[in-house]
Parts: sequence; C-alpha cells; structure tokens
Amino acid sequence: MYVCGPTTYNFIHVGNARMFVVFDMIRRYLMYKGYEVRYVQNFTDVDDKIIKRGNEEGMEPLALGQKYIEEYFKDATALNILPATVHPKATEHIPEMIEIIQGLMESGLAYEVEGDVYFAVDHFPNYGKLSGRSLEDMKAGARVEVDERKHHPMDFALWKNTKPGEPAWESPWGKGRPGWHIECTAMSLKYLGAGFDIHGGGGDLVFPHHENEIAQTEGYLKGETFAHYWMHNAFLTINQEKMSKSLGNFFTTRELLEKFPGEVLRFYLLGTHYRSPLDFDDQNLVMAQKGLERLQTSIRLAQQAMQREGSSKNERIEEELFKAAVEAREAFGKAMDDDFNSALAYATLFELAKRMNGYVQESPAPSKGLEEAQKTLIELGEVLGFDLLHPALVHVEKDEILNQVMEIVLQIRLRTRQKKDWEMADFIRDALKDKGIIIEDSPQGARWQLKKS
Repeated sequence: MYVCGPTTYNFIHVGNARMFVVFDMIRRYLMYKGYEVRYVQNFTDVDDKIIKRGNEEGMEPLALGQKYIEEYFKDATALNILPATVHPKATEHIPEMIEIIQGLMESGLAYEVEGDVYFAVDHFPNYGKLSGRSLEDMKAGARVEVDERKHHPMDFALWKNTKPGEPAWESPWGKGRPGWHIECTAMSLKYLGAGFDIHGGGGDLVFPHHENEIAQTEGYLKGETFAHYWMHNAFLTINQEKMSKSLGNFFTTRELLEKFPGEVLRFYLLGTHYRSPLDFDDQNLVMAQKGLERLQTSIRLAQQAMQREGSSKNERIEEELFKAAVEAREAFGKAMDDDFNSALAYATLFELAKRMNGYVQESPAPSKGLEEAQKTLIELGEVLGFDLLHPALVHVEKDEILNQVMEIVLQIRLRTRQKKDWEMADFIRDALKDKGIIIEDSPQGARWQLKKS
C-alpha cells in the first residue's frame, strides 16, 4: 500500500486525520486476514506552502518541514495509527525524481523551458482515466495560472527552476526543486515497485494529484500498470462544506486532542463508511465517546464477573454466548469484506456487547461462554484500532465511577459472607441503605441499585 502523507507546513487537520485513520484501519484488517502488508506513507517536506510558511515564521523551509513531521507522529500516536513500514521524505529522493524526469523527456512525454520541466498531458493517451475527465473538459474548467510557455494549459511541473531564498538541488536543467506529483512516483516505485496493490488518499487527491501520478508513472514505465487499486475516502465537512486549510474552516487534530482522547476521535472517524462524507460536529464526538465507553464498560463488567467465585450453571446461556461470539466474527468479517464497512462492523460489536451485558445481569458468574465473547470483542476492537481492555484514557463519568466502586464493595461483602461474618455483611448493607444504595442478595449474587426517590 502507498498512502499519500501530509505536506508538512502545519499540524494535520481532522480531514487529514480521517484519511490516515481510514487507511490504518484498512491495513489492520488486511493484517488480521493474514496478509503481509508493506505500507509506505510519504512526507512532502518541500513545497510552495512550506516555503511560504517558513518565511512567515522565520524558519528555514526544511527545518519547518522536519518540525511538522515530528508533530505528525505525536498526533498519529494519539490516534493509534501504526507507523508505516517506510516513511520516506521527498527531499531524500531527489536523485530518483531526476532519473524519472529524464526518462520522460527521452520518451517525448516531458519538455524543458527555461529551467522548468513540464509533463505533456496530450502526449499521454489515457490522461484522465482515474477522474473520468477529458482534456477538453479540464481545459474548459481549468483554474490554473496562465503560462504561455506551456504547450497545453494542463501540463504540470515536474521540476521547478529555483527562485531566490528557496531550497534548491542540482539537476540537468539547472538548480531547482521537484514538483509535487513526481515525488510520489519516485518513492512508490522505489519502495513497492510497479504494479503494487493499493494506492490510497483523500478524495481531493483524485485530481490533479493522482491523475498526474498515473500519467507520469505509466508514461515512464511505458504503459506498465502503476497501481492496481485506487482508494479514496470522502471529505470531512463542516456545515456541509469541505474542511480545508485553504478555506480556513478547519480544526487541527491537536486542538481536538486537547478536548477528547485520541481513541474517541478515532472511534468517531470510523463510525461512517470511509467513502461517505462525514459532517463534523462536537456533539457527534460526545456521542462517539459514549459509544466507545459502552463497549469498554461491557469488557469491564465481564472481567468482574470472571473474577468472581463459582461458575455458571445455565447451559443455555453458555451456548448462547458461544454462538454470539461466532456470529459476531462472521458478521464483522462480512461487513469489513464489503469495502471495509467499519460503520457496519461497529453494529456487530455493540450487539455482542449487549449479549454479554445481558448475561452479566442475569448470571454474574465466571463462564467459558462469557470468556469467549469477551475475547472476541477485544480482538475485533483491536482490528479497528481500539484497546477495549484498557480504557484509561477515556473520560469517566461520575456514575461510572460509582459503578466501579460498588463492584469493589460487593466483592468485599461477598468475601465477608463467605467467612460467615454476618455482622459485617449486614453492617455494609445497612450503611449503604442509609446513603440511598440498596443491596439485594440473590442465588446469582448480590446486586445494587439507587433507592428510588
């Protein structure tokens, strides 16, 4: 897999985060299915935006790029995104880019004008095959800077002649720097070779970035297939308008991580199918947090039941839990095999958690079926990138703290009764009753509830 990484001139915004989380999820599922996955995600660390931002902040562009590479890894760690097999930087692959540009010029697919080198789009017959646009349509709708030196308005830069104060490298056409598109061709071919499986990115990269990548790469490879599958996630919107830095209507991931744990943000981003638009709303993040807590609470309650003494005597419930675990795995696989439908996969997790909760409420005792269901829920959560076993980073409401404390109190009281210390057991029950908490003893164990007012 080759997934287009960030242009390192700022913190990643939540729209960027959606792309990185989505392709991390896809990678994890392929690994779960038994594939070995070589995952390449680049850093664009030289670019017009980086140069402009460096000038604004009084930093060398390459130093600014390195700064935001380091910030990316902080956000990625918070979102539980696995590091790529390789994280190549554009600036470390200039010789490979020059070699490809030379090959394109020798094939008549590129030309040089005053130190700039352009790709000749009308010399590549299949230009537009990814986006489904024709050159005439593109020309009519083009919003590109007019450059009379180009042979065709849609020709794009492979190499840019240096300007004062910009980073520059030696080349056969004089000092300069690469265009944006050529870097991904160089790095994907170097680390994956031609004909690799999946090329991924956000929907905004279909045109012109990925369209140009295909043209220059397959032109260089003389028609050999570049990538077999192209996958793109839909935009993240705010009030139905695309979130982007250029429009100024964006939140950085770092800003949201100050308000919500990374797992909550990840849970929110995967709660909608990756090819469907996702409209951002703080309230939706709150709902995502509650959903994640429901799953983690099911794991915690199951753990507490497993730690109790005795065992389940209800064979019917045992069989139902084993069956629920098998059905969850099957439904999860069916959802994810259908174009990585994480939203539908969520439904299987919640259904399994519901079955587990029903058992714990009815018969809160150790059970092989409960153990298998818990194991399944944890494992399927991990496939999506969630640690349901250790919810330490998730915000805990006051009533959840009360749940946890009361579970400990009931454990203490159970041990007191087992030692036949009836006086202490009654003291705990009566003292809690005075505080508005009722304990009820039953053959399945003690339960508690708040006194109804």
